Amino acid sequence: MSKGKGKSFVSLLVTSILLTTPLLSIAQIYTDKNYVRIAAGSSEAAIVRKAAAVTPSPRQLRWQQLELTGFIHFGMNTFTNKEWGDGTESPQLFNPTALDAKQWVQACKEGGIKQVIITAKHHDGFCLWPSAYTEHSVKNSPWKKGKGDVVKEVADACHAYGLGFGVYLSPWDRNSKFFGDSAKYNTYFVNQLTELLSNYGRVDEVWFDGANGEGPTGKKQVYDFNRWYTLIRKLQPTATISVMGPDVRWVGTESGYGRETEWSVVPMEAQSQDKVAANSQQEAAFAPKNMMEDDLGSRAKIKNAQSLVWYPAEIDVSIRPGWFHHPAEDDKVKTPAQLLDIYNSSVGRNGVLLLNIPPDKRGLISQQDIASLKAWKAAIDKTYAKNLLKTAKVSGANASQTKALLDDKYTTYWSTGGNDTTATIDFTLSSPQDFDVLQLQENIAVGQRIEKFVFEYKSGEEWRTVVAGTTVGFKRILKFEPLQAQYLRLRITSSRLNPTLSSMGLYKQAEPAGNK
Repeated sequence: MSKGKGKSFVSLLVTSILLTTPLLSIAQIYTDKNYVRIAAGSSEAAIVRKAAAVTPSPRQLRWQQLELTGFIHFGMNTFTNKEWGDGTESPQLFNPTALDAKQWVQACKEGGIKQVIITAKHHDGFCLWPSAYTEHSVKNSPWKKGKGDVVKEVADACHAYGLGFGVYLSPWDRNSKFFGDSAKYNTYFVNQLTELLSNYGRVDEVWFDGANGEGPTGKKQVYDFNRWYTLIRKLQPTATISVMGPDVRWVGTESGYGRETEWSVVPMEAQSQDKVAANSQQEAAFAPKNMMEDDLGSRAKIKNAQSLVWYPAEIDVSIRPGWFHHPAEDDKVKTPAQLLDIYNSSVGRNGVLLLNIPPDKRGLISQQDIASLKAWKAAIDKTYAKNLLKTAKVSGANASQTKALLDDKYTTYWSTGGNDTTATIDFTLSSPQDFDVLQLQENIAVGQRIEKFVFEYKSGEEWRTVVAGTTVGFKRILKFEPLQAQYLRLRITSSRLNPTLSSMGLYKQAEPAGNK
């Protein structure tokens, strides 16, 4: 969520589109495949079958396949050395001396990031584009004599480098005189959102948090999320709406670490935004801390569901302790090894990692951050350059399809025959090999199904467990102590309908260069 070390706990919006809007009026929000109603009195078996058939919308699938997205926190707080501004800051403070959005996007791309989100407006209300609806923006700053537009520069750089482009627009605006006058502020917000969605080409993600402090009127602002969602679907229909939105949810921690059991199919009731609101915007001393439920989509959770929806997790973290750049944190940039562990525990736990990389007062990403990003990417590339299973002899359940596991094509996949919900696949390597990473992928285009699996190796005549897991989803990565073996097997012990696997790999994790 967003983001900070603020001295006060910010009250958040407690509302949900799902609780206030009938399904027929939100046809533009869901599709007939990523949402399903459960008939009253349905058996547990019938509900499990329904859950196995829920699949992501095209925008959700595209988003999941990105794996790595970047956040750029930049704005007034960069110049005041704060995490949360109060909206009284003078636009004259905003004056980067060497702003280079291409450098930002290039650094992200070299780190393996596929999409970048810019903080177009944070809680202080200062706009990084020359909004026609407020004077609290770059148009009244000395930067480029008031003629600059940070949002445009980032959008142009993303489009030039082939990265997705997204915008974060803070619902809470501590500068706006309208905040707390719900009708007027919602119109103001829609006007600003319209500017961002109309003037910068394709927008791939719109990111909201639920921050909602008291405004100048002293009244509680009621956000019209339904109106905002409808506008986004109209102006940028391919954009995902995150994390106070219907497409992507917040994982519940700002640590970069996801759940070990992560279901993308959850009861619709679990989307209620009060569950997000109650656990975000913590003071720094409390974050990162997972205060969300560890189990969101197991059989126990869905057995009484009235409806199910595809609602995947975004997992956010900053490369530094803060979300905005602070010079005192230059020696606290996460190391490549830390980033690699985060990758394994976010992307590798059926999530998309949103990594924040904040530019400094110059308008440049620091070399410390860039060096860590590059070494991290190099370690990932080196780790996954050689799949030890590629040359293995494969046998077991539905052996004729197992070649799909190793063909590097996501759209091809292995599954069981008949109604089998369990299976064993055996691998014989040409000789004993050293490894410490297992990677699995389901083809989520046909659903998320695997509930439990065990990976084993043969020692003498005995099969021993290497590692065990629950959900797989788009990608599951399990790191374990180094092991040498020749005979291996994957046992799927529980699945919703026939399990599917798009890929399987066994690797030796590379040591990142430059680790300290």
